[in-house]
Amino acid sequence: MGSSPKIVIRGLKKSFGPKVVLDGIDLDIGERESLVVIGGSGSGKSVLVKCVLGLLEPDAGSIKIDGKEVIGMPVRERERLMQKFGMLFQGSALFDSLRVWENVAFGLIQGRGIERGAAREIALQKLGAVGLGPEVGELRPSELSGGMQKRVALARAIAAEPEIIIFDEPTTGLDPIMADVINDLIVDCVRDLGGTAVSITHDMASVRKIADRIAMIYKGRIIWSGAKAEMERSGNPYVDQFIHGRAEGPIKMEVRAL
Repeated sequence: MGSSPKIVIRGLKKSFGPKVVLDGIDLDIGERESLVVIGGSGSGKSVLVKCVLGLLEPDAGSIKIDGKEVIGMPVRERERLMQKFGMLFQGSALFDSLRVWENVAFGLIQGRGIERGAAREIALQKLGAVGLGPEVGELRPSELSGGMQKRVALARAIAAEPEIIIFDEPTTGLDPIMADVINDLIVDCVRDLGGTAVSITHDMASVRKIADRIAMIYKGRIIWSGAKAEMERSGNPYVDQFIHGRAEGPIKMEVRAL
């Protein structure tokens, strides 16, 4: 990681009623780095990302992006800052009523005021970058397979050439071969953009393919972070259990008897 992190998170806390989800998260995300956040279901991965994106207001702590504190930032300034971000949602989140190219161009037209013809050209270029031809641009999302929908969602995430891309469970619901295709596309797109990537996933094949560095959340805290090459020899029993998918270990899953 470079000397000046792109995102700096300190002491981040978030609770929902009595349930503490984030309990003092400290995390640096470097310029041009691909960080993958791992952890079990309900560990706080999605809440962390939503706080970074401004979709949730933390109870305490600090989030700085390019050195600017974003918690408490005025709405207009926050909206401008969010133009640095692209987002690949877990379920793709495509608009069924729009054609594929209109989905890809949505942020360009609605968020940046780009004329439809110019936005369509950009959308077709980005579809090409994820291996989809211009004819796909005229289809509706319902006419696409799950893997193609994920590619369209990736094209939309990179359409405005963001500085930071968030990937929320990018391979959920895909077969192993298509998941590997998506992982390769993520690596290529992030490299070509020269951007910073933050991914949340429990798919270890994705972690091993797309990560430069890994951070693990457990009970609302970062319990380990390090380079991908260090993961297998982390010496942390929680990390070891998680990455190898073992039922036995310090992480206890709540299972109710039938």
